[in-house]
Amino acid sequence: MDFGLFFFMQTPKPWDAGSDHRVHQEALEQVELADRLGFATAWAVEHHFMEDYSHSAAPEVFLAAAAGRTQSIRLGHGIVQLMTDVNHPARVAERIAVLDLVSDGRVEFGTGEGTGAVETPAFGTDLATKRDEWRESLDVIMRLFAETPFRGVDGRWTQMPVRNLVPKPLQAPHPPLWVAAPRQSAVELAAQIGAGALCLSLDKEPADAAELVAAYERVLQSEACVPAGHAVNPRLLFVLPMLCHADEATALDRGLDSAQFFLWALMYYLMHGSEHAHGAADLLAEFHRQRAAAGWDRSMVAAADGRLRASFDRSTPFGVRGAIGTPGQLRELLRGYEEAGADQVTFLCQVGDNRHEHICESMELFAREVMPEFAERHADREARKRERLTRAIDAALARRVDLTAPAAAVAAASADGTLDGYYGEAPQVVR
Repeated sequence: MDFGLFFFMQTPKPWDAGSDHRVHQEALEQVELADRLGFATAWAVEHHFMEDYSHSAAPEVFLAAAAGRTQSIRLGHGIVQLMTDVNHPARVAERIAVLDLVSDGRVEFGTGEGTGAVETPAFGTDLATKRDEWRESLDVIMRLFAETPFRGVDGRWTQMPVRNLVPKPLQAPHPPLWVAAPRQSAVELAAQIGAGALCLSLDKEPADAAELVAAYERVLQSEACVPAGHAVNPRLLFVLPMLCHADEATALDRGLDSAQFFLWALMYYLMHGSEHAHGAADLLAEFHRQRAAAGWDRSMVAAADGRLRASFDRSTPFGVRGAIGTPGQLRELLRGYEEAGADQVTFLCQVGDNRHEHICESMELFAREVMPEFAERHADREARKRERLTRAIDAALARRVDLTAPAAAVAAASADGTLDGYYGEAPQVVR
């Protein structure tokens, strides 16, 4: 199991003239540090107009800057919103390809639909059809990567004539594909299309992770798996808030409030985004006004047996502690995710009003005292997983319609000229 960082560029009020500049520059410094310390991946989300929660509106720009300041860490574009009104699929393919080239082939390509009632309607996207639009866009992008030239598309949301995508990505056949997977149904969907699952629900305990890994591999090894791309990425990533310190009380003082605010702000936009007072709301102040009444008291984090749990009270929807504690506590918790079959645990550190110097200090302590034992086992675990899943992956790729074949051969794969079965159900007609 390896480790990464997730960047939302969370910037809660109060703001000053330098707030956004400071957050982005500090995040770049954290990526540089993560690269030196041996973290595997730095992920940057894409969100729009979600004040206080995420100011990461152009992650491709941030990741390009990070590419120039790092050597080894992989760069996760996760997720790219694949609605045509937000990101035309041809522009996504071009940006991913160029980012892969300038980073020497270090891109991870995460995809998804966007969040709720604030960002997608601002671009004119219909919330009722955004899942179908995502699937069509993903198909177009994979074809743009593979076909020379791209044969064109006459879809519901995308219409393009014959063109040749230049440049192509450095990684062949394309960067590893991921899908945002906040629920088990989305984890299973990721498996159906041979993509990695970005398990974004922060309250998943190791036992929950084990269930999701089993569900994912069950679908991957079934005939329902028909890859969207030309390679299968059978990995599952789990996300946790993290603040590591030698003293547990200090870790909680530095990290807990911000982790709780992150979850509160997310649920605020999911549940009340249509009522948001743009330019006027103060989410952090509102969180502190409401947290006591909601029962999110500090005393809730004290487990009777002293063990660190990712979710400290299942009766409270947002009662998540994550990986906030001492190196010993984090080792014990993360061994559970490793045993569950997680491929990566990715940490939310730059959230709430966490201080940059505390985040860097936490990363250094984690890398020194926690990461080494997991690094020792990582290569062997990866090899055993590849061996276990190779036959299923080969069978899945054999079921995939070869979109690089001549158009007549593709049409012949289905009696009515559509690519039935490509996603387990018929997408839009591709001609």
